[in-house]
Amino acid sequence: MRAPLVAGNWKMNGTLSSVVPLSEVVAARAGRTRSEVLLCPPYIYLQTVSEILQDTSIKLGAQNLSDQTEGAFTGEVSGPMLKDYGCSYAIIGHSERRHLYGETDALVAAKFTVARQHGLIPIVCVGEHLKQREAGETNKVVGSQLETVLNLNQIAEFANAVIAYEPVWAIGTGRTATPEQAQEVHALIRAAVSERNTEIGAGIRILYGGSVNADNASELFGMEDIDGGLVGGASLVADAFVEICHVADGSVGG
Repeated sequence: MRAPLVAGNWKMNGTLSSVVPLSEVVAARAGRTRSEVLLCPPYIYLQTVSEILQDTSIKLGAQNLSDQTEGAFTGEVSGPMLKDYGCSYAIIGHSERRHLYGETDALVAAKFTVARQHGLIPIVCVGEHLKQREAGETNKVVGSQLETVLNLNQIAEFANAVIAYEPVWAIGTGRTATPEQAQEVHALIRAAVSERNTEIGAGIRILYGGSVNADNASELFGMEDIDGGLVGGASLVADAFVEICHVADGSVGG
């Protein structure tokens, strides 16, 4: 049985006046769930959130990391820096990084390598645009994104990794893939990993990300190959996020 994971990606949202109470509520209420819970605040609030999560089971993650370990890379944040602040996870290749900042499949694969080298668990994001889905290219696009990471890294590293399927057309739009649509892609992802190693393919957690909320979480998480959610907007609302965490306790199908 794969342990469910619910990850809150706060993106570039919040100030101290909102981050502190949000973290405190999640720490008090989501820490009692059986699901693994992860918060990914903006870099500048990692220390604040880390202190609040201390002595809870909730994990801390970063929204990105550099593909370099150190050097003259102004504005970048390295894996060792993230480890210093207690991060155990890092989101890699989020669609906004790919499409707003031009991150290529090759760069995402390199970031996966660096994350594993420094003991971070990468959450590798893959997903298609609406035009690609309408053109019947979902499997091709997602497969290519995933294969690039698989080809650059040893399959053994995926025993300590997470994959997130996030249809770009459903992120922040209020639109959500149907549970059946999401399951189809999740099954494709699991099969691709299983081709390299059956045991790792069966055990890797695959999250759904794309307007997950308290209303649709139960149906989504009930699908066989959906192991939790990468939650955006709803993770900024304490009650909604905690409810999603509780839903994951009893609904994840894997």
